[in-house]
Amino acid sequence: MTDYRTPLDSVLETVGETPLVRVQAAPPEVPVYAKLESFNPGASIKDRIGKYMVETMLDRGELEPGGTVIEPTAGNTGIGFAVAAGQLDVDAVFVVPERFSVEKQQLMAALGAEVINTPTDEGMGGAIERAHELAAELDDAVVPQQFSNPLNVEAHYETTGPEIFEALDGEVGAVVAGCGTAGTLMGIAEYALEQDPDVHVTAVEPEGSLYAETKGEDPEEADYKIEGIGTHDPATNELFDPDLVDEVVQVPDRRAHEELRRLAREEGQLVASSAGAASAAALHVAERIRDGEIDAPHDSVATVFADSSERYLSKGIYRSFEEWDG
Repeated sequence: MTDYRTPLDSVLETVGETPLVRVQAAPPEVPVYAKLESFNPGASIKDRIGKYMVETMLDRGELEPGGTVIEPTAGNTGIGFAVAAGQLDVDAVFVVPERFSVEKQQLMAALGAEVINTPTDEGMGGAIERAHELAAELDDAVVPQQFSNPLNVEAHYETTGPEIFEALDGEVGAVVAGCGTAGTLMGIAEYALEQDPDVHVTAVEPEGSLYAETKGEDPEEADYKIEGIGTHDPATNELFDPDLVDEVVQVPDRRAHEELRRLAREEGQLVASSAGAASAAALHVAERIRDGEIDAPHDSVATVFADSSERYLSKGIYRSFEEWDG
């Protein structure tokens, strides 16, 4: 575990080794622990893939020093890539649907990246298309494409998963994480299932998202306020492997909002809506393990709090549910 008691040469050396903290509302018989990813230098879990993917592409020669990374992103991935790019002599351009957090876009620009907006109604599909168009116009430009690049999964297989197991001495009963690109859960799940094939794996999505289709369910598509996880088209989320997942749990916006406010008020956790959803789902999984409904190899649950609520204050994340502009 990095202790930061000695000077470091670069902010990139502070990526990862985030704290694993108990969620106090969990049943005492089955504790829930959350990785606090806002402790990364860019304040989200996406710093992990930014560092890992840029370094790997440079090592492989897929990207040259002085080249350009162009990424369609809702924001946190852009910040993670921008942190890495700025330290590794790479330019960064990000294509962001208009509706996403103003704070994230301002931070990407502050880190030296160019931000290009696409219409909200075109979704991430429109942002992906525009990113590839831009890459075709430039020399030595790559689109890492977090939604389909195996390096996204590999980053969490190599870092997040091992950190969780090390901190819990290998005694992990269940892994619960939100799925946007699905890279986080897939990487942790691959690592976890190699350690113990009986670990229970739960994917978390907002109510209205469609990941549950991959498990034979028939969810009703709808808009949702939770940001950073979920999909309206599972076909674009190529990294998600339903065979690694025992279940997909849908969390309503209102439940995620209640939980993120509770986490702040009762536990001092300033986390965003995806963490509210992850916490709600993880607590539910812990209760089911306690009650014998889930047969897990250990009485413990690990989850991930991907980023901080500070990214969403302009959207009224701590106001009433009706005032929250997700």
